[in-house]
Amino acid sequence: MKKAITLGEILLRFSPKNYLKFTQVNEFNADYGGSEFNVASSLANFGMETEFITRLPDNDIGKSALIQMRKHNVCTNHVVIGGDRLGIYFLENGASFRGSKVIYDRENSSFATIKKGMIDWELVFKEANWFHWSGITPGISQDAADVCLEAIKVASRLGITISTDFNYRANLWNYGKSPSEVMEEMISYCDVILAGDYASKEYFDITPTGATEKELQLSLCNMLMDRFPKVKKIAVTNRGNINALHNTWSAVLHDRVNLYESLTYDITFIVDRIGGGDSFMGALIYGLNHYDDQKALNFAVAASCLKHTIYGDANLVSKEEVEHLMNGNLSGRVSR
Repeated sequence: MKKAITLGEILLRFSPKNYLKFTQVNEFNADYGGSEFNVASSLANFGMETEFITRLPDNDIGKSALIQMRKHNVCTNHVVIGGDRLGIYFLENGASFRGSKVIYDRENSSFATIKKGMIDWELVFKEANWFHWSGITPGISQDAADVCLEAIKVASRLGITISTDFNYRANLWNYGKSPSEVMEEMISYCDVILAGDYASKEYFDITPTGATEKELQLSLCNMLMDRFPKVKKIAVTNRGNINALHNTWSAVLHDRVNLYESLTYDITFIVDRIGGGDSFMGALIYGLNHYDDQKALNFAVAASCLKHTIYGDANLVSKEEVEHLMNGNLSGRVSR
C-alpha cells in the first residue's frame, strides 16, 4: 500500500476578484489552501491514499476547513482540535507587469501554537511509505518547527521516505530563529528535495555557478547533495517570468547519476499560479511512487502546468488529464 502523510497549516485565503488591488475592493473570495494541504489534495486526486496532519480551532471556521479537506478525499483521522483561530492569508493577483502580493495573518493560529506530543506519530505513520513537509512549516513558529522535526525523526526511524519543498517565505521566520539555524538538521533526514537557488541561498548560503540554466541547476543539485549525503533525488523547477500572466515552466530531476530534463511549457494565460510548486511536488511524489524518474518528472511538470489554469490553491486535474498533456495535446480543444 502506498500512503503519503503531509504536515502543515491549512489557511483561509481571501482574494479580490478580477485582478483588483486590495485598496479597490469591498469583498473577497474566500477559499482554503496551504502548501502541504495542496500536495495532499493533488495526491488524493490522482488516487493515492493521503492523510494531512494539522491543528484546527474548535469553531465553525475550523469545521469548514475540515469539510474542505474531506471534500478533496484527504484523510483527516489525526487532525488535532484546539487553539483559537485558523491562519489567514490575503492574495492580490497580479496582472501584466504588476506582480501578485501575499499578506499573512498567521500569528497565534491553532497550528502556530501546536505542541510536541500532541500527535502520535507512530500511529500516524503505521501504514505510510512517504512523509512530506515544507520549509513553510518551521518558519511559522518555534512550536511548529519542533513538531515538524519530531515527525521527521520518527519517519526516519521507521524507514519512511521523506520529502521536502524548500518553500522559503521571507514574510515568515519572525520568531527569533534564522532559517539556517532550523533547516540544516531537518533537511539532513530527507530523501527527496524540491529546491531553488533563492531558497538555497537564504537557508544555506549556497550559490550555484554556471554559464547556462542547465549548468546552474546541475551545480545546485551537486552542492546540495554534497552537503546532505542522505538525499537521493533533487528536483529544481524553472519559471520564466515574462509577465504576471505569461510564464514558461520546466524542471530537472537529479538522482546523483543522471540529470533528467522536462519539456518547457509556455503558459500564456495564467489563471492562478498560487500552488504551482505544490502541484509539482504532489505530482512528483505520485510519479516517483508509480513511474520511472523521467516519466515522474514529465508527469510533475505537466500537472503543475495545468494547475496554472485553475483558480484556487488546489490542483483539480485528473491523472488522465495530465497524461493527455504529456502526450502532446496542447490545443485546449473542447472535449465532447
